Amino acid sequence: MGGDRLENKTSVSVASWSSLNARMDNRFATAFVIACVLSLISTIYMAASIGTDFWYEYRSPVQENSSDLNKGLWTDFASDEADEKTYNDALFRYNGTVGLWRRCISIPPNTNWYSPPERTESFDVVTKCMSFTLNEQFMEKFVDPGNHNSGIDLLRTYLWRCQFLLPFVSLGLMCFGALIGLCACICRSLYPTIATGILHLLAGLCTLGSVSCYVAGIELLHQKLELPENVTGEFGWSFCLACVSAPLQFMASALFIWAAHTNRKEYTLMKAYRVA
Repeated sequence: MGGDRLENKTSVSVASWSSLNARMDNRFATAFVIACVLSLISTIYMAASIGTDFWYEYRSPVQENSSDLNKGLWTDFASDEADEKTYNDALFRYNGTVGLWRRCISIPPNTNWYSPPERTESFDVVTKCMSFTLNEQFMEKFVDPGNHNSGIDLLRTYLWRCQFLLPFVSLGLMCFGALIGLCACICRSLYPTIATGILHLLAGLCTLGSVSCYVAGIELLHQKLELPENVTGEFGWSFCLACVSAPLQFMASALFIWAAHTNRKEYTLMKAYRVA
């Protein structure tokens, strides 16, 4: 009798432990899958943000094609030696867009340095883009843009460099975190995903820092170079993608760390319960 009771009690304990363990595994697996989806979406958003040219957009009246001044600005914009004031003046006048890698303007099609566009039925302007060289990315900004004798503006210089470098650091951290997560899946353990969560947290901070540096840099630039009359500026969808990517990285980080830490803690408690 006593042996049967002990055996039944042991069977119930094993069954309840197995059931609880299965529920725990399902809960942690769900959190891990959601974190992976958030991480993937944030990576896509960040990559798209880095590769597109719509971090900031200017809206200006259409310029006439016959103006010698306009043609001079277009030529200066296309020059490899264009300084900050020169290409910003062109951006202001010609509905410019600015990304991390390139600057673009929309110009009338019949100019002396650009061939007519293929589609002219509904478009009377074409888009011309120039890439920022590595030298331009790390070039010093001046207190008075375009005036090399005005002294170096250290704040704007480092803001520009940070807004260029931090998105790549963020993307690299997420990719490295994904490799660690893959190793965790191969090892069938959630504990290594703590490192993945920490890397995503750092990536989110880098993305947030990049967005903050960009906003501060734009505001400081517009204090130095005021927008002409009838010209407006606004942050574009590339900038919005970076803004959305940061909270997604933070949420993925929280889920990774929670799943790994709680799984480890409850596994230890269940092991002690099983031994007892």
